[in-house]
Amino acid sequence: MPQALERFQRRAPEVALLIREAFLRGISTRQVGRVVALLTGEAVSAQTVSQLTRDLDEVVRQFHRVPLKDEWAYLFLDGVSLRVRRPGGQKRVQLLVAYGVRPAGRRHLLAFLRSSGESQQAWEGLLEDLYRRGLVGEQLQLILSDGCAGLAAAIATVYPRALHQRCWVHKMRNILEKVRKCDYDAVKQDAQAIYRAESRRQAEAAFRHFRRRWEGAYASMVRQLERDLPELLSFFSFPRHLWKKLRTTNVIERCFVEVRRRTRPMVCFVNVKSVDRIIYSIFQRFNLEWKNRTLRVFTQAA
Repeated sequence: MPQALERFQRRAPEVALLIREAFLRGISTRQVGRVVALLTGEAVSAQTVSQLTRDLDEVVRQFHRVPLKDEWAYLFLDGVSLRVRRPGGQKRVQLLVAYGVRPAGRRHLLAFLRSSGESQQAWEGLLEDLYRRGLVGEQLQLILSDGCAGLAAAIATVYPRALHQRCWVHKMRNILEKVRKCDYDAVKQDAQAIYRAESRRQAEAAFRHFRRRWEGAYASMVRQLERDLPELLSFFSFPRHLWKKLRTTNVIERCFVEVRRRTRPMVCFVNVKSVDRIIYSIFQRFNLEWKNRTLRVFTQAA
């Protein structure tokens, strides 16, 4: 053990705990050292802070191995991009995340996986890990995704019996980025009429109106919407009061907002292990917060 670290731990083990806690709240190692220096009058290097946080690695490994009960009805899947410092410069890694909701509204961040992208192989890796740990999908009713083609293929491979819902927020973004400014509001209104319909039958009628009006100007976009339409309307198979919650991946996106907020001070991660430590800590805080809280809208359907 380096002399500086040994001396610091001997002098103030409780401050060592403070260092780890500050790190887990998303404060960069350099900033943690500065805060501790203000409190103790003794400078602490970023290297020392990093060494004090490495005992979290075993906790992270245990998180990835925890058995899962096959009790999840809804699975939200999405990815978030993070920057990592590599020998050749800064690189982006993709963090693939699985968020589960039980029938009565209990929720849990179940797993995350680092990947170079969102290929079918990468997503199959995450889903197969869930399957091996016990989430075999006997109770699984719906899987929600952002519309990534690789993820859609992985879902069909690992959980072929579950319905698949593509996120309308992502689909609207894809639709509107292809239209001219003069058509933007009208296209948006016509597309929203599809998912805001009172029934699946009315939604299909709204799409036919959309197609008649816009296929001349935006043929490729309309064809893509038509191909995706069955998986964009899966939410109509569920109780009406769940429709708004089950047509987007917004619940997992809110978690990503917190991930970005807490990791922003770090600029970029020093290495992939530091990614795992901070992501685990953020997710664990969510899971503890949700332990005695439910998503009320699901409680109505239980």
